[in-house]
Amino acid sequence: MDHASVLALHDRDLREGARPDGPGSRVERVGGVVRQVADAHGWNGVLWSDLDATNADATIAEQIAYFTALGRDFEWKLYGHDLPTDLGQRLTAAGFTPEPQETLMIGEVAALTLDGQLPDGIRLLPATDRAGVDLVADVHEKAFGTDSARLRARLLAQLAAEPDTVVAVVALAGDEPVSAARMELVPGTRFAGLWGGGTVEAWRGRGIYRALIAHRARIAADRGYRYLQVDASDQSRPILERLGFSPLTTTTPYVYEP
Repeated sequence: MDHASVLALHDRDLREGARPDGPGSRVERVGGVVRQVADAHGWNGVLWSDLDATNADATIAEQIAYFTALGRDFEWKLYGHDLPTDLGQRLTAAGFTPEPQETLMIGEVAALTLDGQLPDGIRLLPATDRAGVDLVADVHEKAFGTDSARLRARLLAQLAAEPDTVVAVVALAGDEPVSAARMELVPGTRFAGLWGGGTVEAWRGRGIYRALIAHRARIAADRGYRYLQVDASDQSRPILERLGFSPLTTTTPYVYEP
């Protein structure tokens, strides 16, 4: 896999050429930025920018004014190769708060090692209705310690309006949800994104996370997607590298709360 070419394709298809990530969202191209605007349950933020030292500060101020007028928190999704090179410092100076840095990892589906097997006693349940979404949200809260209201609302809306763009799955031990994950399928591109993979603490280290990656990768292959992309934490990066994913750059969410 040619890393530079795939990163350029990722930027073109998923950032500069972004599509709304769910019903009720829209993508706007204004000046040097591409941003998504959604309701209170959706993701609001800047996906891509083409800036330099002469216009970065003014553009940042324009985005703050725009989302503040809407009453929305928003995120500036900054990648390690974005310009100007001090864009992160400029965002911090403007009042944004950086969240933990992650690694953008991409794997070519055909070259991945997809031998992850579920432990004995674990079964997978596709989340295709409200009951399934509730299980995904339950795992999310237990695994990450965060509120899952936005995730629940977004998944329900996607499954109702655009079911072909999302795959969600729960791993069950008996009737207990112990791990969950989802995959976003981007129509018209060669990319599917792996998101939200989490396992409750007592069940970690047993290969469930790896098996969920393999499960989603096989679905992506069946649907004709060539690449899988992940914003990987430090914990998941070693697993993904062993499966054949490559680190291409970093990504850091910069969050602004009016």
